[in-house]
Amino acid sequence: MALSAADALVPDTRAPRARRIGLSRPLTWLRRGAADLQRVPHISLRIGAAVALAGMVLTAAAWNATYLAPALLGGFLLVAPFLALPMYALSRQLERQHAADADQAWRAWRGNAESIALFGLVLALAYIFWERVAAIVFALLYRGEALHLSRLPADLLSGPFAGLLVGFFVAGAVLAAAVFAFSVVTAPLLLDRPVDVITAALTSLRCCLRNPLPMIVWAVLIAALTLVGFATVMVGLVVIFPWLAHASWHAYRDLVAA
Repeated sequence: MALSAADALVPDTRAPRARRIGLSRPLTWLRRGAADLQRVPHISLRIGAAVALAGMVLTAAAWNATYLAPALLGGFLLVAPFLALPMYALSRQLERQHAADADQAWRAWRGNAESIALFGLVLALAYIFWERVAAIVFALLYRGEALHLSRLPADLLSGPFAGLLVGFFVAGAVLAAAVFAFSVVTAPLLLDRPVDVITAALTSLRCCLRNPLPMIVWAVLIAALTLVGFATVMVGLVVIFPWLAHASWHAYRDLVAA
């Protein structure tokens, strides 16, 4: 039966389906992300540079207040899916064989503005929660002389600070795993389809539950590459951030059925 004009304007509210994928698919996403980055370097690298600059500002803020470093830098991983929205839009343009349009990519969120704004708020609240958790861990487990960011890795790996390192790692891993599970495809899904935040987050969770090993591989790759960016004093994020963002679009395309 043919749809009326009014019916045609009603968005499809059926819950998106999660696909099952192979263990090696995250490597494919990285290859496709690199290909997108090579096609639009003039746009992607500018966004990467802006993110790297923000990371440098956070590092400078934590230089003389080292207890803030885990909260400021670790929180980057929590809000990155939201910051990557323009990159998802660029990858969608390339997928549709359209010319890359930076202005359109920056405005793409308007198609589902309310849900995307709510998702951003949720990530911001997760960031604030992580900052409070990190402060509590520091207060409970810190012992000894003041830590300095310039020698933080060596200090944390030494005996007196081993407990503090374990505390940060356990608390951060639990929160990061929860945020990852509920957000790994949420932002690109909200950008691409007229769904609400709860539907998108539950779809993300279903993708993780259906593909636990590939998603663990993907999470490890994201964390490892981000750490490389941190280790290069944020300079590496100029390339790594847009690369991972483009790759995340392809992860969404593989994981969520059309």
